[in-house]
Amino acid sequence: MSDFQKPTSSEEFKKNFAQIKPLMDANMAYYESSRCLFCYDAPCVKACPTGIDIPLFIKQINTNNLIGAARTIYSSNYFGHTCGKVCPTEVLCEGACVYNDQNVKPIEIGRLQSHASTFAVQNNIHFFSPQSSNGRKVAVIGAGPAGISCACELSLKGYDVVIFESKAKPSGLALHGTAPYKIENQEVLEEVEYLKRHFSFQVIYESKINSPEEIRRLERDYDAIFLGVGLGSTRATKTPGEDLENCVGATEFIEQLKLNPLDIEIGKNVVVIGGGNTAMDVASESARLGSEVTLLYRRSKAEMGAYDFEYELIRSVGANAIFNTGVIEIEGEQSVESVKCMKTVSKNGKLETVPGSGFTLPCDFLIKATGQSKQTDLFDKMNLDYDNRGKLKVNEYFQCSRPQYFAGGDCVNGGAEVVNACAEGKIAARGIDNWLKKR
Repeated sequence: MSDFQKPTSSEEFKKNFAQIKPLMDANMAYYESSRCLFCYDAPCVKACPTGIDIPLFIKQINTNNLIGAARTIYSSNYFGHTCGKVCPTEVLCEGACVYNDQNVKPIEIGRLQSHASTFAVQNNIHFFSPQSSNGRKVAVIGAGPAGISCACELSLKGYDVVIFESKAKPSGLALHGTAPYKIENQEVLEEVEYLKRHFSFQVIYESKINSPEEIRRLERDYDAIFLGVGLGSTRATKTPGEDLENCVGATEFIEQLKLNPLDIEIGKNVVVIGGGNTAMDVASESARLGSEVTLLYRRSKAEMGAYDFEYELIRSVGANAIFNTGVIEIEGEQSVESVKCMKTVSKNGKLETVPGSGFTLPCDFLIKATGQSKQTDLFDKMNLDYDNRGKLKVNEYFQCSRPQYFAGGDCVNGGAEVVNACAEGKIAARGIDNWLKKR
């Protein structure tokens, strides 16, 4: 049962969605950094997709060299602050910390990273000097972490970069799709503005590239094109009743919550369908909005795609979970009133319903966390190859089947973490540079 009341003011919302990784003060950062063993060939570095020299920046924090620590972070990852807060550090750098082998709490690497990077952003510390223009132009489609990381890296090398973003604000899922208790909107936007001040790329908002004419224009006017378009809307499940009012997709729900938190409509009894990290986010968010929440997943808890710590988070806010349960129908006249369910069992790797196990669960709001569609319509217009799961095919330099195109982030990896998008955007930028130099 949820202990939260529906927030009616910004102050109440902030209290309900208090940061799970709050910023450290100087004393906390000093004592936490003192715990680091500064391992040789550190496993935490190997676990970081962007390869940040973690022992080095922790040592720099410990010696009160915050500028040096931030330089170390941003030299590897242009979204140093955002990743410090939204990365699943529990399974990446902190999950690899040697203290885990001794049953000792691992170093809070993410919070230390945010501590140093916040200092750089708030004090506008300058680390990078882009080269003068080399006369070549690159178009980036999508102002998310992959696109902006690519733009930063290309800017350093003297390219004229223009980012085309379909939304009114930047940073993709880091802003629009990340739970408010992980990072506040203002933090993401401040980091993007910080990067824009120090790199020479341009962002054109509310500029969706979709028509064949727009695509041909970009191909004509730019030497290379980077795609960081992410994923599409929540996939339809083809469940009867899916078109009823108050049946919404998880991605769309989170975006509305992030951009208009006090205007969001939600029911008293919410059902969330899914077993991934996004399902955990919307379940936790719904509970923090004062709803009674039940998560339904068609497979077992052991088969769930979500990280264990994300599941424990929804339990801590009072959400309930029922496993091996599939929704066969969403019931209601105009709006959702209940869901018909059947218990399931795995036999020889296949999921089957259990005869006679049906039951009905009352609810007045349903959120589908059933995955997102791929942007294959756009890829077809660009004549780009993709696999049978809708992911763009790229080589080791993130170059697409047509050599003028490069890509990174969710449209390539199918839906990974912000830090993966940052790493891929940077690698793709180097691939673009090498390819254009050879030409």
